[in-house]
Amino acid sequence: MDTENQRGRDGSQKRSPLDMIMNQLRRKTSFTERKKPSVGRFFRPSENNEKNNVSIPETKETEISEGKNSTQPETESGGVDPEICSVVGWGRVKQFVQKLGKTPDSESLNLSHCDLTATDLLELGTLLPFLAQLEVVDVSWNDLLGGSLQALTVHLQHVGRLKTLKLSGCRLTAEDLGALGEALDTVPLLEILDLSWNSGAGGGNLHCLTSHFGSAGALRELHVVDCQLSEADAMSVGEALPLVPCLEVLDLSSNPLVVRGRENVLSALGYTPHLRSLRLRMCGLDRASLAILGEQLQLLPALEHLDLSCNKESGGGFSAVVMSLSFLTHLRSLDMHSCCLTEENVLELAQVIPCLGDLTDLDLSSNKRVGGVLQTLLPGLPLSKMKRLHLSDCGLSHEAYHALATSMKSFTQLESLSLSWNKSVGTNLRWLLEPLQAGCKLQELGLCSCDLTTEDMLHLESACKRGAMSRLRLLDLSCNGGVGDGGWVSLFGEAGGLKELRELDVSLRPSTSLSASPWMPALLEALHQLPSLCHLALKRWALTPGEREKLQRTASKRNVGLEWDELAAPGIR
Repeated sequence: MDTENQRGRDGSQKRSPLDMIMNQLRRKTSFTERKKPSVGRFFRPSENNEKNNVSIPETKETEISEGKNSTQPETESGGVDPEICSVVGWGRVKQFVQKLGKTPDSESLNLSHCDLTATDLLELGTLLPFLAQLEVVDVSWNDLLGGSLQALTVHLQHVGRLKTLKLSGCRLTAEDLGALGEALDTVPLLEILDLSWNSGAGGGNLHCLTSHFGSAGALRELHVVDCQLSEADAMSVGEALPLVPCLEVLDLSSNPLVVRGRENVLSALGYTPHLRSLRLRMCGLDRASLAILGEQLQLLPALEHLDLSCNKESGGGFSAVVMSLSFLTHLRSLDMHSCCLTEENVLELAQVIPCLGDLTDLDLSSNKRVGGVLQTLLPGLPLSKMKRLHLSDCGLSHEAYHALATSMKSFTQLESLSLSWNKSVGTNLRWLLEPLQAGCKLQELGLCSCDLTTEDMLHLESACKRGAMSRLRLLDLSCNGGVGDGGWVSLFGEAGGLKELRELDVSLRPSTSLSASPWMPALLEALHQLPSLCHLALKRWALTPGEREKLQRTASKRNVGLEWDELAAPGIR
């Protein structure tokens, strides 16, 4: 998520005059002419390989590749053979896609991060007539496409079965949005539209698209994340919602909407009764807008996912929203991290939680006042259904922590638990881990900056030994400088109990530096017992040149990415 947000922020920056001139030159050059063979490493080949040659006779394709049909094939009567033409067209599609390091798929075209130019887009448009079965098009993160989207949209009439169109991070302009809007009636089955991280979609330009939403009646998902939406854009969204009554997912995250705009959007939510996912992360919601949202939530009985995180402007004014949650009996995911929740908000949440019997995902992280009253909330949670519980930086009191530890035996489906930056965990980790037995489904465990001790590591070692950590994929033990050398040695000694571990972080705080020499042999041995490990963070640990060489060599053989600092062990120059 952070990586994607960073890309979005980068894509939203204004270009310098030199950058604009260079981009204009590059836009006129196709991918092939610029010859960048390394592009393929950024892509994930299509998984539908079996569909790649649908309706493409092998013999005819071979003939074409051998140059036996250099012109349009004709039938005996002199007409053009449509079947042969189709084969020729598919050959062009394969050539175009393969030069970008991708595997052709007649139903899904993923060309994200391909550094496509306007010339490439023009060629792609001419290939659409040969992709009548196409359902997914993704050309995201090609920032040279801005201003040239019409070269593609004028050909969308040939892919009437299109259901998904992703255009994130393409520097779209008002002209692009207008061209897309005019083409909406040619793709009547379009269900998913993603315009995220296009600053040009904001600034009052969004209406160029939304004014055509009368032709997008099948639209089910609309993603407009971090598009710098203005008040006029938000008003356009509010006016468009009644035109897409089938909408199931609306994501307006990272758009700090101004008062009139966000109130207009929130007031129109009642026109989307089938909404299943509503994401308003970092939208600048205040008390007034939260009151409107509380009223509208009562009209969204199908809602399953609600993200209101990072709305600190509310000043704890979530009472109206919290009390309306009782109407969302199908709610599965609730994210309210970094919302300045008050103790009163948590007590109110405790009253409605029993109504949320389908809840599996709860994130209350970075709300300092949650930790003092969490014990009132836990009894109402559907513990046996919970899969994700994040309580990082919540100021967990010892009473709340022990209440959580007591409940651990009931979290039979829990996959992700984060308690980072809660000092009450230190010296008390055993109470959390002892209820966990072999077969535990836990996959992610966050214990960063929890004041862990050597004794805590011994209990984590014990959990590994009895198989309770056998499914763990991510383990964050960073910023716990209080763990002695013996603690790390004991943990690495039981690496065999972490066979599915993919990411391990044992970094120290930025202001700290310690020698890793006492436990480095144990780590090197552990790497041979961690077949799934792909990332190891050791920042601020000092190593000797010999240790660094051994670790780098071992990690390279195991294909493990290392994140470390160039620090020498004490006494080494």
